[in-house]
Amino acid sequence: MKAQVFRGVNQLSYEDIPEPTLEADEVLVKVKVVGLCQSDIKKIRYPLYEPPRIFGHETAGTIAAVGSQVKNWQLGQRVAVMHHIPCMRCNYCLNDNFSMCDTYKNICTTAGFTPSGGGFAEYVKVPGHIVQNGGLIPIPDNISFEEASFVEPTNCCLKAVKKAQITPGQTVLIAGAGPIGLMFVMLVKYFGARAFATDLLPSRIDKALAVGAEAAFEARDANLANNIKVLTDGMGVDVTLLAVPSEKAFFQALECTRKGGKILFFAEFPDEVEIPLNPNVLYRREIDLMGSYSSSYRWQNLSADIIFHRRIDVQALISDRYPLKDLSQAVEQAIAPTPQTYKILIYP
Repeated sequence: MKAQVFRGVNQLSYEDIPEPTLEADEVLVKVKVVGLCQSDIKKIRYPLYEPPRIFGHETAGTIAAVGSQVKNWQLGQRVAVMHHIPCMRCNYCLNDNFSMCDTYKNICTTAGFTPSGGGFAEYVKVPGHIVQNGGLIPIPDNISFEEASFVEPTNCCLKAVKKAQITPGQTVLIAGAGPIGLMFVMLVKYFGARAFATDLLPSRIDKALAVGAEAAFEARDANLANNIKVLTDGMGVDVTLLAVPSEKAFFQALECTRKGGKILFFAEFPDEVEIPLNPNVLYRREIDLMGSYSSSYRWQNLSADIIFHRRIDVQALISDRYPLKDLSQAVEQAIAPTPQTYKILIYP
């Protein structure tokens, strides 16, 4: 089969490799579409993981083979694939910290080499633990593979929204109106809160407004904090979601978030970044800082419901489609987006 193999920093190799072989409790999925995620780009561009690996984890496809012990799954069945499933028994899982679970981190779908997602290939193998514990999600007949590939990133965003306890009537600033920031806008609106957004690109500011933001601003606007306070009766927003790894965005969040509000880090910053902060800012204003990483099993059914009932319009986020052989070109476009670049999908 064909696959894009990570051979080193910024080295993707379009290769013929063997199809994965199945154990008795495993399932093989023929990949129809896989989303290109910022975390994939980061793994390709920086020396974070030893090669060779095959990345890609926002996967939808059809079941191509099942192991002899697999029950309730049939050949040809359309499925969205979750690349991680927690153990449900460890102290992390019992405290709803599913993404910290060792099983969640270490058991992963694979197309070969060290398991790393495997969606950037024609076929991906789903381990027994994931098959048996909800990692395959049937796709309704009226839902496209493209839409289904959004179940996993929707889960990640939904986890952040729930962690920040966003409720109807609240005000939320989303820093960054790329694919994730735009999904946050949609989810914030869906849950009845008021969404404001910032970005550096005028086209993304317009897009944020088109998908539901009540207001959107140029991120370099010197009057941003004042504009936000005008919209919030002088208070500032209840929650700021940082969907870009920007120190400036963080300090803007401090200016724009009300006393007693929350700032949530969603985008991952480079390891060398250190942000100087006077702790009295948090103490005196009672600001909560929090982070949200990856998905949550608790919200898996809700994220599937949101996608499968089209409660948000993920198709409005799709801007580009590339064949698997052109993955390097897709990565380059994501790194240096055009004014109309949003979500990029890959097709094996």
